[in-house]
Amino acid sequence: QLHLAESGGGLVQPGGSLRLSCAASGSTSDYPSIAWFRQAPGKEREGVSYISTEDGRVYYADSVKARFAISRDNAENTVHLQMNSLKPEDTAVYYCAASIWPKWGDVWSRSDRYEVWGQGTQVTVSS
Repeated sequence: QLHLAESGGGLVQPGGSLRLSCAASGSTSDYPSIAWFRQAPGKEREGVSYISTEDGRVYYADSVKARFAISRDNAENTVHLQMNSLKPEDTAVYYCAASIWPKWGDVWSRSDRYEVWGQGTQVTVSS
């Protein structure tokens, strides 16, 4: 069994930065793929970024490329999402999710590919 816990959300002004963390506990070695999703009010959940410990591949949604960076600390079983140059449209609840499949390709952003989800952390970008 795997448990995921997100942290690091909060209120930030446009142009600011936040660092989200996703701490995994339990059967971490069974879930080599971790992704970040977000869901804004009235919108569908969307994939933000993905990382695989199998081969280190990473993916980003077009809307966050060059602003967000995903990384994984294997010693701490934690995945981070560094978010820079934040915009009001980045406001959402951010979730981390884990998959037993080691190397997702183009379908990495489909939420139905992930078996375990965290409870989410709110990110609000507003002046």
